[in-house]
Amino acid sequence: MPDFAGRLRPVGRVAILVSRYNEVVTAKLLDGAHAACADAGIAREQVDVIWVPGAFELPVVAAATAASGRYACLVALGAVIRGDTAHFEFVAGEATRGLGEVALRHILPVGFGVLTVDTMEQAMDRAGGAAGNKGHEAASAAIAAADVIARMGVAELGGMGAQG
Repeated sequence: MPDFAGRLRPVGRVAILVSRYNEVVTAKLLDGAHAACADAGIAREQVDVIWVPGAFELPVVAAATAASGRYACLVALGAVIRGDTAHFEFVAGEATRGLGEVALRHILPVGFGVLTVDTMEQAMDRAGGAAGNKGHEAASAAIAAADVIARMGVAELGGMGAQG
């Protein structure tokens, strides 16, 4: 049986969806995602950045983006920081659930770069600080998953054929 392993390589167009809420954090996650695309040899012209109001809106915009059939993978970036109410759980949970549904429904990798943290300090640590850049990690994972799906020969199922 063949052994499939995804690599960081040019896989086609990439869409990076970025939450404007907590933009001081998400802009740094975006920098990391752009760096991962560059590491994979994906030209900047092959990367579309789509801004959304907040993490809660990521799934619906991801669904519309996936339905376009233009992208080899999506990367969702956001920062949900715990406050004094239950709002954190609802937003983080629905963003997670919705993005997972998009990936499965469209057979399209969706890199999960939505931070769910207790403090702004923790968010900054994960957006290029002491804990690395989770935007880079999310984009790298999505690109590698897109590569493995293409290698398996199911490229036509999720819009993966959109190389241009």
